[in-house]
Amino acid sequence: MTTPVTAFYGGLLGITFIYLSILIIRKRRSEKISLGDGGDHHFLGVIRAHGNFAEYVPLTLVLMLIAEVNHAHTLLLHAVGGGLLVGRIIHAYGLRHHSGASWQRVFGMLLTFAALIVVSALNIISLY
Repeated sequence: MTTPVTAFYGGLLGITFIYLSILIIRKRRSEKISLGDGGDHHFLGVIRAHGNFAEYVPLTLVLMLIAEVNHAHTLLLHAVGGGLLVGRIIHAYGLRHHSGASWQRVFGMLLTFAALIVVSALNIISLY
């Protein structure tokens, strides 16, 4: 029996999402900001890190699960999951700690795109 790779990365990514959510909730409470960023560009970066996470992670995890069900190689699934996790953490760090472009944002997005492309290709290839 193989270890469920998608469940492992889904759990780690879920914890990461909660962390990003807590950052937003704490800032909203401390600054009494109910909607938007309150004109705080740094806070906007935190909001976007959370939003970008919510936009890319679910699709990639669903594609990972499909690939896993179709018996994709475990090492490839770990590469995708690890790349996605590291990419999202680095990207969030770049948005939280740097205004404007940063190597963390660029590298984080490249890792995220690589994970999404690889798992998409795995699913297409598994059809043939």
